[in-house]
Amino acid sequence: MGDTIGISPSVSFVKASHQVRGACPHDCPDTCALVTTVEDGVAVKVQGNPEHRHTDAALCTKVSRYTERTYHPERLQQPLRRVGPKGAGQFEPVSWEDALNDIAARLSGIAQRDPQAIVPYSYAGTMGLVQGESMAARFFNRLGASLLDRTICAAAGGEGLTQTLGGKVGMKVEFFAEARLILIWGSNSIASNLHFWRLAQQAKRNGARLVCIDPRRTETADKCHEHIALRPGTDAALALALMHQLITHDWLDHDYIDRHTVGWEALRERALQWPPSRAAEVCGVPVAQIEALARDYGTCFLNGEPAAIRLNYGMQRVRGGGNATRAIACLPALTGAWRHRAGGLLLSSSGMFPVDKAALQRPDLLAGRCPRTINMSTIGDDLLREASAAFGPRIEALVVYNSNPVAVAPESGKVVRGFAREDLFTVVLEHFRTDTADYADYLLPATTQLEHWDVHMAYGHTDALLNQPAIAPVGQARPNTQFFREMAQRMGWTDACFRDSDEDLCRQAYGDQVDFNELLNRGYATIAWPDAPFAQGGFPTPSGRCEFFSERLARQGQDGLPDHVPNHEPAGSSERYPLAMISPPARNFLNSSFVNVKSLRDIEGEPVLEIHESDAGPRGITSGAVVRVFNDRGDYRCKAVVSKRARPGVVNGMGIWWRKLGLDGTNVNQLTSQNLTDLGRGPVFYDCLVQVEADATATAAAGAPAA
Repeated sequence: MGDTIGISPSVSFVKASHQVRGACPHDCPDTCALVTTVEDGVAVKVQGNPEHRHTDAALCTKVSRYTERTYHPERLQQPLRRVGPKGAGQFEPVSWEDALNDIAARLSGIAQRDPQAIVPYSYAGTMGLVQGESMAARFFNRLGASLLDRTICAAAGGEGLTQTLGGKVGMKVEFFAEARLILIWGSNSIASNLHFWRLAQQAKRNGARLVCIDPRRTETADKCHEHIALRPGTDAALALALMHQLITHDWLDHDYIDRHTVGWEALRERALQWPPSRAAEVCGVPVAQIEALARDYGTCFLNGEPAAIRLNYGMQRVRGGGNATRAIACLPALTGAWRHRAGGLLLSSSGMFPVDKAALQRPDLLAGRCPRTINMSTIGDDLLREASAAFGPRIEALVVYNSNPVAVAPESGKVVRGFAREDLFTVVLEHFRTDTADYADYLLPATTQLEHWDVHMAYGHTDALLNQPAIAPVGQARPNTQFFREMAQRMGWTDACFRDSDEDLCRQAYGDQVDFNELLNRGYATIAWPDAPFAQGGFPTPSGRCEFFSERLARQGQDGLPDHVPNHEPAGSSERYPLAMISPPARNFLNSSFVNVKSLRDIEGEPVLEIHESDAGPRGITSGAVVRVFNDRGDYRCKAVVSKRARPGVVNGMGIWWRKLGLDGTNVNQLTSQNLTDLGRGPVFYDCLVQVEADATATAAAGAPAA
């Protein structure tokens, strides 16, 4: 790779031309290894590391333009203090010293009354273990602040998988290339899991059959042999009907079931209640399609061929998301697909990584205190709550980092009202003036991935990665870790853990479980994981078996078996709001990241709602027309695209655009609810009913054909 170096804190960024190894920080299963080319202290190119097998030199369109993000003309480069009304985005420059002193004084005053009135709000703006929850967690644990339930993406699926397989574990992604049947379930892999898609294409060239299961006809569905366009929130019904067919045709590995599962007889009885005709009515797909899928899956077992399921998080963002994950996760054990290294299931590999979270986050700093927990998915309601015995103190301060809640949290009308409280003290660490940044009392410039140390695990492969800083911080930007260190100092804390450097933290993340010298020298290290992890059982559940029936759930008063749990807002249940809406990510954004990168926004164009012609026609809606999408929670205006990517009865509100870029200063989360999932307390973004109507006045004013 030529002249590639590792940067330590003592090394200056002066070498004329060199390359630095790093890792992509974004919320994607691929967790790519990066190589940044630096000339005279400036990053000129970011590319995939060709030595890393999972990256194989290829990056997505978004991250390949990472230098455009780092050197963006709107990049925050100095601390700012609010001078105008909340939400107006009016600030004045302030020194770091003055900002830190005032923030520390404000937080100290609140903490003296009750530290639980202070709430951290963060998620996966970076997936790094160091710039995420290391020094930040130490700070909030030492303070005794409210804990944050970080549920906004994967909580239901993660809990469902844990209750069935014992953790976020599964098959190794590289062996999908050898499968003969691949079910891509709830995933637009071309957009969100590029390197898996390359493996699926390899399998396809070798004769494998690819089936996409998704309410939307995605770019991935276009390239698969078959697309099953089920209604949102009906995945468990489909999985149970597949079980029904496996049972009635005896496409079962009885030996595997006997040796390596728990609860078979009870699951058998449950599944026999779900013939394909019942599931077809619930899912809105033909009976024959369900029967054919079951035959394809079951006969793989009979023929001794591996069948693999690539499950992703889209299908668990509904009320029954946890149960749906559980039902799907039962399928490989029924057919013994786990016997093959190219068989089984993968939702997330994150449970395979030996991360020492206690060393990084230091929960011992709580010193026996048990602060309340705030669910990040209900922040809209919680910011508007008064103090009570049940809730605890009113939230008086928020520290936001690695997240943009005003844009991404559900029912954003309430989120905005909460952030607009004049008595709420808000600190935001950011790269840009996001929707959330507009409500900050202090807006502090954070470093990007090219400017700091970090260490990463993955949820789509089994390599740990190290990120080394390639350039000096732009302007006055500082790493998240440095902010929390300096805050601890100003709070008067002398604990040694607040003196750990970022490189120290990187070393602590895996302890002696990963060779840190290998990370320094190669940029990555492979975690030991069996090629066929559950060929002989050995699941990390309490029983050591795949748990069709979960005693843990039963003890909590829940159904120990997976079942179809209808949506909070099931399709067809409302005359006022007859259309189901999902809000999948736009291909060139990642949640709300990259929305302000002009080259990517130019590709996306503008916020749109995809609607099927059978729903558009009766409403007088044509492509390019402005439409009003609404329900009891609010309304949202955007352009319509009449498209076969939407199935009848379902509209696709492509997200997540910053609110300030919308026609009315809103985005699709104006319509989503703060209801939670059956397991994991997660959000239900895809469990949402709406009505859509043409906005004739706006359409005519915009020059598009009026309805």
